[in-house]
Amino acid sequence: MPAKKTQTIEKKAKPATIVKKFSGVVVGDQNDKTVIVKVETVKVHPKYKKRYVVSRRYKVHDEKNEHKIGDKVSFVECRPLSRDKRWRLIK
Repeated sequence: MPAKKTQTIEKKAKPATIVKKFSGVVVGDQNDKTVIVKVETVKVHPKYKKRYVVSRRYKVHDEKNEHKIGDKVSFVECRPLSRDKRWRLIK
């Protein structure tokens, strides 16, 4: 009777997941459980090397409605919560 061949399966380590994390200022809090956060980033023009500010607004999930206009907040990416909302606040 021939000996059984055993296979060894090497498990590859999962690559570290990249977590997108931003911080900005709340500019809207009218919606229920949602705040609108404005994030400003500084970019440099490739040819002229001039710095300029680019801003973007994100809809962020605020479970307890605790943040008001003017608050500084940090948030991370998460699963889609609605059509536009893919971010949640960090405690």
